[in-house]
Amino acid sequence: MFSLDRDYILENINKIKDQKVLIVGDLAIDEMIYGDTERISREAPVLILLHNNTKIILGGGSNAAHNISALNNGKAGVIGVIGDDYHAPILINAFKEANIDTDGLVVDKNRHTTVKTRISGTCSQSITQQIVRIDRQTTTPLSTETETKVIKKLEKMVPNYDAVILSDYHLGTLTQPIIDKAIELAKKYNKVITVDAQKTLNKYQGVTALTPNQPDTEKFVGYFIKDEETLIKAGKDVITDTNADMVLVTRGDKGMVLFEKNEKVTRIPVFNKKDVFDVTGAGDTVIAAFTLALAAGFEAKHAAIIGNIAASIVIRHFGCATTSVEEIIENLKIMDMKKFIIGG
Repeated sequence: MFSLDRDYILENINKIKDQKVLIVGDLAIDEMIYGDTERISREAPVLILLHNNTKIILGGGSNAAHNISALNNGKAGVIGVIGDDYHAPILINAFKEANIDTDGLVVDKNRHTTVKTRISGTCSQSITQQIVRIDRQTTTPLSTETETKVIKKLEKMVPNYDAVILSDYHLGTLTQPIIDKAIELAKKYNKVITVDAQKTLNKYQGVTALTPNQPDTEKFVGYFIKDEETLIKAGKDVITDTNADMVLVTRGDKGMVLFEKNEKVTRIPVFNKKDVFDVTGAGDTVIAAFTLALAAGFEAKHAAIIGNIAASIVIRHFGCATTSVEEIIENLKIMDMKKFIIGG
Protein backbone atom coordinates (compact mmCIF):
# COMPACT_ATOMS: atom_id res chain seq x y z
CA MET A 1 0.00 0.00 0.00
CA PHE A 2 2.66 2.48 1.01
CA SER A 3 4.82 1.78 -2.02
CA LEU A 4 1.80 2.84 -4.08
CA ASP A 5 1.67 6.04 -2.04
CA ARG A 6 5.29 6.69 -2.99
CA ASP A 7 4.59 6.02 -6.66
CA TYR A 8 1.59 8.33 -6.55
CA ILE A 9 3.60 11.15 -4.95
CA LEU A 10 6.47 10.71 -7.40
CA GLU A 11 4.10 10.82 -10.36
CA ASN A 12 2.36 13.98 -9.19
CA ILE A 13 4.81 15.98 -7.10
CA ASN A 14 5.89 18.24 -9.94
CA LYS A 15 2.37 19.70 -9.87
CA ILE A 16 3.38 21.74 -6.83
CA LYS A 17 5.64 23.80 -9.09
CA ASP A 18 2.53 25.20 -10.77
CA GLN A 19 0.89 26.49 -7.59
CA LYS A 20 1.13 30.17 -6.64
CA VAL A 21 1.22 30.94 -2.92
CA LEU A 22 0.72 34.23 -1.09
CA ILE A 23 2.34 34.64 2.35
CA VAL A 24 0.67 37.15 4.67
CA GLY A 25 2.06 38.16 8.04
CA ASP A 26 5.16 39.09 9.98
CA LEU A 27 8.05 39.52 7.54
CA ALA A 28 11.64 39.75 8.74
CA ILE A 29 15.30 39.38 7.91
CA ASP A 30 18.06 37.69 9.89
CA GLU A 31 21.26 39.72 9.69
CA MET A 32 24.24 37.46 10.41
CA ILE A 33 27.45 39.36 11.22
CA TYR A 34 30.68 37.36 11.47
CA GLY A 35 34.12 38.35 12.69
CA ASP A 36 37.38 37.12 14.19
CA THR A 37 38.02 37.76 17.85
CA GLU A 38 41.11 39.93 18.25
CA ARG A 39 41.39 41.04 21.86
CA ILE A 40 39.58 42.61 24.78
CA SER A 41 38.84 46.29 24.30
CA ARG A 42 40.68 48.87 26.44
CA GLU A 43 37.47 50.89 26.56
CA ALA A 44 35.36 48.20 28.25
CA PRO A 45 35.57 44.48 29.08
CA VAL A 46 34.18 43.43 25.69
CA LEU A 47 35.53 41.54 22.72
CA ILE A 48 36.79 43.34 19.64
CA LEU A 49 35.79 41.57 16.44
CA LEU A 50 37.46 42.06 13.09
CA HIS A 51 34.50 41.97 10.74
CA ASN A 52 34.62 39.27 8.06
CA ASN A 53 31.23 39.30 6.38
CA THR A 54 27.54 39.99 6.78
CA LYS A 55 24.91 37.58 5.50
CA ILE A 56 21.26 38.49 5.01
CA ILE A 57 18.76 35.65 5.41
CA LEU A 58 14.98 35.83 5.03
CA GLY A 59 13.41 35.07 8.40
CA GLY A 60 9.98 34.95 10.03
CA GLY A 61 7.21 34.79 7.45
CA SER A 62 9.80 35.77 4.86
CA ASN A 63 11.41 32.35 5.30
CA ALA A 64 8.14 30.63 4.45
CA ALA A 65 8.00 32.73 1.29
CA HIS A 66 11.60 31.80 0.47
CA ASN A 67 10.76 28.11 0.88
CA ILE A 68 7.75 28.49 -1.41
CA SER A 69 9.80 30.26 -4.06
CA ALA A 70 12.49 27.57 -3.97
CA LEU A 71 9.88 24.84 -4.44
CA ASN A 72 7.74 26.44 -7.15
CA ASN A 73 10.33 28.45 -9.09
CA GLY A 74 9.33 31.89 -7.87
CA LYS A 75 5.54 31.71 -7.80
CA ALA A 76 5.41 33.39 -4.39
CA GLY A 77 4.24 36.75 -3.14
CA VAL A 78 4.14 38.49 0.22
CA ILE A 79 1.83 40.88 2.03
CA GLY A 80 3.24 42.55 5.10
CA VAL A 81 4.47 45.77 6.67
CA ILE A 82 7.94 47.31 6.60
CA GLY A 83 9.32 50.52 8.05
CA ASP A 84 10.80 53.52 6.31
CA ASP A 85 14.28 52.74 7.58
CA TYR A 86 17.74 51.47 6.73
CA HIS A 87 16.75 47.80 6.63
CA ALA A 88 13.61 48.15 4.48
CA PRO A 89 15.46 48.18 1.12
CA ILE A 90 17.68 45.35 2.38
CA LEU A 91 14.58 43.21 2.98
CA ILE A 92 13.11 44.18 -0.39
CA ASN A 93 16.36 43.28 -2.15
CA ALA A 94 16.49 39.92 -0.35
CA PHE A 95 12.95 39.19 -1.58
CA LYS A 96 13.88 40.10 -5.13
CA GLU A 97 16.98 37.91 -5.03
CA ALA A 98 14.74 35.04 -3.91
CA ASN A 99 12.33 35.80 -6.80
CA ILE A 100 9.46 36.78 -4.48
CA ASP A 101 6.81 39.32 -5.52
CA THR A 102 6.92 42.38 -3.23
CA ASP A 103 3.83 44.22 -4.54
CA GLY A 104 2.05 43.46 -1.27
CA LEU A 105 4.46 45.35 0.97
CA VAL A 106 3.03 48.29 2.91
CA VAL A 107 5.30 51.00 4.36
CA ASP A 108 4.56 52.36 7.84
CA LYS A 109 6.96 55.07 8.98
CA ASN A 110 6.01 54.43 12.60
CA ARG A 111 7.14 50.80 12.58
CA HIS A 112 10.51 49.08 12.36
CA THR A 113 11.39 46.70 9.58
CA THR A 114 11.79 43.52 11.62
CA VAL A 115 15.46 42.54 11.86
CA LYS A 116 17.21 40.04 14.11
CA THR A 117 20.95 40.73 14.08
CA ARG A 118 23.20 37.97 15.34
CA ILE A 119 26.86 38.85 15.91
CA SER A 120 29.16 35.84 16.01
CA GLY A 121 32.89 35.53 16.56
CA THR A 122 35.55 32.91 16.05
CA CYS A 123 39.23 32.37 16.68
CA SER A 124 41.75 29.88 15.35
CA GLN A 125 41.11 27.34 18.09
CA SER A 126 37.34 27.54 18.44
CA ILE A 127 34.12 27.19 16.50
CA THR A 128 32.02 30.22 15.58
CA GLN A 129 29.87 31.26 18.52
CA GLN A 130 27.08 33.79 18.78
CA ILE A 131 28.04 36.64 21.09
CA VAL A 132 24.96 38.84 21.07
CA ARG A 133 21.63 39.20 19.30
CA ILE A 134 19.96 42.55 18.57
CA ASP A 135 16.25 42.66 17.73
CA ARG A 136 14.66 45.57 15.89
CA GLN A 137 10.91 45.15 15.79
CA THR A 138 7.52 46.66 16.54
CA THR A 139 5.07 44.36 18.31
CA THR A 140 2.03 46.60 18.71
CA PRO A 141 -0.96 45.96 16.42
CA LEU A 142 -1.09 47.87 13.15
CA SER A 143 -2.68 51.28 13.05
CA THR A 144 -6.13 51.48 11.48
CA GLU A 145 -4.65 53.28 8.46
CA THR A 146 -2.00 50.60 7.83
CA GLU A 147 -4.50 47.82 8.52
CA THR A 148 -6.77 49.21 5.82
CA LYS A 149 -3.88 49.28 3.33
CA VAL A 150 -3.06 45.63 4.08
CA ILE A 151 -6.70 44.62 3.59
CA LYS A 152 -6.73 46.37 0.19
CA LYS A 153 -3.63 44.38 -0.77
CA LEU A 154 -5.46 41.18 0.23
CA GLU A 155 -8.48 42.07 -1.89
CA LYS A 156 -6.24 42.71 -4.88
CA MET A 157 -3.86 39.77 -4.58
CA VAL A 158 -5.69 36.75 -3.09
CA PRO A 159 -7.69 36.05 -6.30
CA ASN A 160 -4.43 35.67 -8.22
CA TYR A 161 -2.99 32.91 -6.00
CA ASP A 162 -3.84 29.26 -5.42
CA ALA A 163 -3.15 29.28 -1.68
CA VAL A 164 -2.56 31.65 1.22
CA ILE A 165 -0.30 31.16 4.23
CA LEU A 166 -0.88 33.25 7.35
CA SER A 167 2.45 33.51 9.20
CA ASP A 168 2.03 34.85 12.73
CA TYR A 169 5.14 35.64 14.77
CA HIS A 170 3.13 37.94 17.07
CA LEU A 171 4.61 41.16 15.74
CA GLY A 172 1.28 42.85 15.18
CA THR A 173 0.66 42.37 11.45
CA LEU A 174 -2.09 39.78 11.68
CA THR A 175 -4.81 41.78 13.40
CA GLN A 176 -8.23 40.15 13.68
CA PRO A 177 -9.73 42.21 10.80
CA ILE A 178 -6.81 41.15 8.54
CA ILE A 179 -7.15 37.51 9.59
CA ASP A 180 -10.91 37.53 9.02
CA LYS A 181 -10.58 39.22 5.61
CA ALA A 182 -7.90 36.76 4.47
CA ILE A 183 -10.06 33.79 5.45
CA GLU A 184 -13.17 35.36 3.90
CA LEU A 185 -11.38 35.96 0.59
CA ALA A 186 -9.79 32.51 0.54
CA LYS A 187 -13.21 30.91 0.95
CA LYS A 188 -14.82 33.23 -1.58
CA TYR A 189 -12.27 32.31 -4.24
CA ASN A 190 -11.91 28.66 -3.15
CA LYS A 191 -8.27 28.95 -2.11
CA VAL A 192 -6.33 26.77 0.32
CA ILE A 193 -5.52 28.78 3.45
CA THR A 194 -3.08 27.52 6.08
CA VAL A 195 -1.81 29.01 9.32
CA ASP A 196 1.55 28.98 11.08
CA ALA A 197 0.85 30.50 14.50
CA GLN A 198 2.15 29.93 18.01
CA LYS A 199 -0.64 31.31 20.19
CA THR A 200 -4.40 31.88 20.24
CA LEU A 201 -5.07 29.44 17.43
CA ASN A 202 -8.80 30.08 17.73
CA LYS A 203 -8.28 33.48 16.09
CA TYR A 204 -8.11 31.49 12.86
CA GLN A 205 -11.61 30.11 12.34
CA GLY A 206 -12.46 27.77 9.48
CA VAL A 207 -9.09 27.60 7.74
CA THR A 208 -7.90 24.67 5.67
CA ALA A 209 -5.12 23.73 8.09
CA LEU A 210 -3.01 24.82 11.04
CA THR A 211 0.52 23.53 11.67
CA PRO A 212 1.36 24.11 15.37
CA ASN A 213 4.22 22.32 17.09
CA GLN A 214 3.53 20.23 20.17
CA PRO A 215 4.51 22.83 22.81
CA ASP A 216 2.27 25.44 21.19
CA THR A 217 -0.54 22.90 20.92
CA GLU A 218 -0.18 22.14 24.63
CA LYS A 219 -0.30 25.83 25.51
CA PHE A 220 -3.45 26.27 23.47
CA VAL A 221 -5.37 23.28 24.84
CA GLY A 222 -4.13 23.84 28.40
CA TYR A 223 -2.69 20.42 29.17
CA PHE A 224 0.40 18.33 28.39
CA ILE A 225 0.45 15.68 25.69
CA LYS A 226 1.89 12.80 27.69
CA ASP A 227 0.36 9.70 26.07
CA GLU A 228 -1.80 8.47 23.21
CA GLU A 229 -5.03 9.52 24.91
CA THR A 230 -3.97 13.13 25.48
CA LEU A 231 -2.46 13.34 22.00
CA ILE A 232 -5.73 12.36 20.34
CA LYS A 233 -7.71 14.60 22.66
CA ALA A 234 -5.47 17.60 21.90
CA GLY A 235 -5.82 17.17 18.14
CA LYS A 236 -9.58 16.90 18.38
CA ASP A 237 -9.78 19.89 20.72
CA VAL A 238 -7.84 22.10 18.29
CA ILE A 239 -10.09 21.01 15.42
CA THR A 240 -13.18 21.77 17.51
CA ASP A 241 -11.96 25.14 18.78
CA THR A 242 -10.76 26.41 15.39
CA ASN A 243 -13.22 24.67 13.04
CA ALA A 244 -10.21 23.90 10.81
CA ASP A 245 -10.42 21.17 8.20
CA MET A 246 -7.20 19.69 9.56
CA VAL A 247 -4.40 20.23 12.06
CA LEU A 248 -0.85 19.01 11.48
CA VAL A 249 0.97 18.84 14.83
CA THR A 250 4.76 18.71 14.49
CA ARG A 251 6.48 16.82 17.33
CA GLY A 252 10.22 17.12 16.74
CA ASP A 253 11.94 13.74 16.84
CA LYS A 254 8.52 12.08 17.25
CA GLY A 255 7.45 13.14 13.78
CA MET A 256 4.04 14.59 12.96
CA VAL A 257 0.41 13.75 13.56
CA LEU A 258 -2.29 14.81 11.13
CA PHE A 259 -5.79 15.30 12.52
CA GLU A 260 -8.69 15.75 10.11
CA LYS A 261 -12.22 16.99 10.75
CA ASN A 262 -13.58 13.54 9.82
CA GLU A 263 -11.67 12.23 12.90
CA LYS A 264 -9.07 10.49 10.78
CA VAL A 265 -5.65 10.48 12.48
CA THR A 266 -2.42 9.83 10.58
CA ARG A 267 0.91 9.46 12.37
CA ILE A 268 4.03 10.23 10.37
CA PRO A 269 7.37 9.35 11.98
CA VAL A 270 10.45 11.50 11.55
CA PHE A 271 12.63 10.78 8.52
CA ASN A 272 16.02 11.99 9.60
CA LYS A 273 17.26 11.57 13.17
CA LYS A 274 20.99 11.26 12.45
CA ASP A 275 21.89 14.34 10.42
CA VAL A 276 20.16 17.08 12.38
CA PHE A 277 22.31 20.21 12.50
CA ASP A 278 19.75 22.97 13.01
CA VAL A 279 15.95 22.95 13.25
CA THR A 280 15.74 26.72 12.70
CA GLY A 281 13.03 27.49 10.16
CA ALA A 282 11.91 23.87 9.80
CA GLY A 283 8.32 24.86 10.59
CA ASP A 284 8.37 27.34 7.69
CA THR A 285 9.52 24.56 5.39
CA VAL A 286 6.78 22.23 6.60
CA ILE A 287 3.97 24.70 5.99
CA ALA A 288 5.43 25.75 2.63
CA ALA A 289 5.62 22.22 1.21
CA PHE A 290 2.39 21.12 2.90
CA THR A 291 0.45 24.09 1.52
CA LEU A 292 1.83 23.69 -2.00
CA ALA A 293 0.85 20.02 -1.97
CA LEU A 294 -2.68 20.77 -0.76
CA ALA A 295 -3.04 23.42 -3.47
CA ALA A 296 -1.85 20.88 -6.04
CA GLY A 297 -4.66 18.52 -5.08
CA PHE A 298 -2.82 16.03 -2.89
CA GLU A 299 -4.90 14.51 -0.12
CA ALA A 300 -3.90 15.60 3.36
CA LYS A 301 -1.83 12.51 4.18
CA HIS A 302 0.33 12.86 1.08
CA ALA A 303 0.72 16.60 1.63
CA ALA A 304 1.96 15.95 5.17
CA ILE A 305 4.46 13.38 3.87
CA ILE A 306 5.83 15.94 1.42
CA GLY A 307 6.10 18.52 4.20
CA ASN A 308 7.91 16.05 6.41
CA ILE A 309 10.43 15.11 3.74
CA ALA A 310 11.13 18.78 2.99
CA ALA A 311 11.77 19.49 6.69
CA SER A 312 14.08 16.47 6.98
CA ILE A 313 16.25 18.02 4.27
CA VAL A 314 16.55 21.57 5.61
CA ILE A 315 17.47 20.50 9.16
CA ARG A 316 20.73 19.14 7.74
CA HIS A 317 21.88 22.71 7.24
CA PHE A 318 22.65 25.55 9.64
CA GLY A 319 20.22 28.47 9.77
CA CYS A 320 17.09 28.98 7.70
CA ALA A 321 17.46 26.77 4.63
CA THR A 322 15.32 25.80 1.64
CA THR A 323 14.93 22.72 -0.50
CA SER A 324 13.64 21.85 -3.97
CA VAL A 325 11.23 19.41 -5.57
CA GLU A 326 14.20 17.56 -7.01
CA GLU A 327 15.71 17.03 -3.54
CA ILE A 328 12.35 15.83 -2.21
CA ILE A 329 12.14 13.32 -5.06
CA GLU A 330 15.65 12.04 -4.35
CA ASN A 331 14.85 11.52 -0.67
CA LEU A 332 11.45 9.99 -1.34
CA LYS A 333 12.97 7.36 -3.60
CA ILE A 334 15.13 5.98 -0.79
CA MET A 335 12.44 6.02 1.91
CA ASP A 336 11.18 2.76 3.38
CA MET A 337 7.49 3.59 3.13
CA LYS A 338 6.43 0.47 5.06
CA LYS A 339 7.93 2.02 8.17
CA PHE A 340 6.67 5.44 7.36
CA ILE A 341 3.00 5.81 8.26
CA ILE A 342 1.31 4.33 11.31
CA GLY A 343 -2.45 4.51 11.49
CA GLY A 344 -2.85 6.27 8.16
